[in-house]
Amino acid sequence: MQEEQDETQSKSSRKKEMHALQDIGELLVELNSQRLGELDLPEKLLDAVKEAKRLTQFGAIRRQMQYIGKLMREIDAEGIREKLALWDAQSKENATEFHLVERWRERLLAEENAFGEFARTYPQADLTHLRNLVRSIQKDRLADKPPKQYRAFFRQLRDIVRTG
Repeated sequence: MQEEQDETQSKSSRKKEMHALQDIGELLVELNSQRLGELDLPEKLLDAVKEAKRLTQFGAIRRQMQYIGKLMREIDAEGIREKLALWDAQSKENATEFHLVERWRERLLAEENAFGEFARTYPQADLTHLRNLVRSIQKDRLADKPPKQYRAFFRQLRDIVRTG
C-alpha cells in the first residue's frame, strides 16, 4: 500500500512530506517531558527525541533530527499532528486571554470611567471589590510595597473574564 502511494506521489511531494515530518520532530524536541508522555510515542521515537534534547553540537543535532524524521515516516503521525495543533490553539487562546486581562487591569488602574465599561461587559463583576483592590494597589505603590495586590487584582479580573 505504502509502495503504491510512493510510486504515484511525485518526488517533490514526498520530499515535502519528509520535511513536514521532520518539522514535527523538531516540535517534539521542544516539548517538556510531561507533554511528551501525553503523546504516547513509540519507544524508539521517544528515545530519539530525548537524545536530541541532550545533544549540543549543530551537526549532531541535525543528524538526530533527520533520524527522528525517518522514524516519523514509519508511524502514523496524524495523532501527533492533531495533539500539537490542539496545544498550539490552547496556547494562543491563553495568550489572548492574558492580554485581554492585562489591558483591563491597566485601564481600570488608570481610568475611573473604565469601571462602567467593565461593568457593562461583565455584569457579574463585583465592582466594589475591584475598586477596593485598585485603592490598595495605589496605596502599595505610594508606600513602595511589593505588588501583591496588583497580582491579586489580575487574578480577580482573569476569573471574571473567564466566567463572563
